[in-house]
Amino acid sequence: MTTTLGMLAEPFQFDRLEQLVVANGVIGRLLMACAMGALVGLQRELNRKSAGVRTNLLICMGAAFFTLLSPVLAGETGSNKGQIASNIVQGIGFLGAGLILHNRSRVSGLASAASIWVVASIGVACGAGLYAAAAAGALIVIVAMEFVGFLELRSSVKTYPVTYEARGSDPPRMLQSILEAMDHAGQRLTDVQTDAIGDLQRISFPLAATRRQHERLNAELTARPGIDRLFTFRDPEDD
Repeated sequence: MTTTLGMLAEPFQFDRLEQLVVANGVIGRLLMACAMGALVGLQRELNRKSAGVRTNLLICMGAAFFTLLSPVLAGETGSNKGQIASNIVQGIGFLGAGLILHNRSRVSGLASAASIWVVASIGVACGAGLYAAAAAGALIVIVAMEFVGFLELRSSVKTYPVTYEARGSDPPRMLQSILEAMDHAGQRLTDVQTDAIGDLQRISFPLAATRRQHERLNAELTARPGIDRLFTFRDPEDD
């Protein structure tokens, strides 16, 4: 019995020299993973997304660490040195699922979930010592998240939700103006909320449309009678 337990524990027994050798190879790769994860997280943080610098940094470093530990724990005689690293994809999948939110007719958080998934792959590359590949991957992610998203909005091919808030003193007239503007734009008015703060009346409603459609509706609502001021709010979690 004692011999069996000793054999099972043997791959996890490292002398001081072995630990120093592993530590010397680990530090640089972990620091590289932290840097790459932080760069991607900074882009997300600047755009006020839920997965920011700390989240992406820790995910990238964790993936790199698991990749480093996988062959070490398997030992020289291990048949599957990538066993631990292979489970990173599954674990990140569960974490990413928690960022995806389904609210009525729209889904948000898909880009954030995809970003942490690809950040984990960058961490695996860092853990394997593929610094150039990791840096290229991080650069591609930042370009895709920043500039491709900008092009989508500028070209008016992507729809995104905006909450409109009209303010005035005559609610029936405001509602009529909003309904006429929505009819003219070919949009259906739903989820209307009204409230009052003193003499000020507020009417808000959401709408998912392209940039050009939002601009046209904004201009039309501003010109309609009964609407003194118009505000628009976009959900920062929308990707």
